[in-house]
Amino acid sequence: QVQPVESGGGLVRPGGSLKLSCAVSEDMLMNYNLAWFRQSPFPYKQREWIATITRGGITNYRNTVKGRFVISRDNGKKLLYLQMHSLEFEDTAVYYCNAVTGSAFGDGVGSWGQGTQVTVSS
Repeated sequence: QVQPVESGGGLVRPGGSLKLSCAVSEDMLMNYNLAWFRQSPFPYKQREWIATITRGGITNYRNTVKGRFVISRDNGKKLLYLQMHSLEFEDTAVYYCNAVTGSAFGDGVGSWGQGTQVTVSS
């Protein structure tokens, strides 16, 4: 399986914005819904689902990011995006994208990439 490649992370102040990108394979793009996940550095925090966009363009979000994050996809460029606004300390994590079979929650079904680090700090 081809690994997705995430990029766009960095250090940002609370309240700031970042836009993440993920290069995905054609197989992921054409045959699956796509989602963002994150792994917090804090102990006992498991990887969590953040948002999904279906092949039809329907979006779903975790409650803690709803209204602040926007997931989108560019099929022509084979890219998945996550626009993040009003970032909070708790958003600090490594962010990953993956293929999913459902429209919300669940786990990725494809290979995991290296992720991109987002650090929210003053």
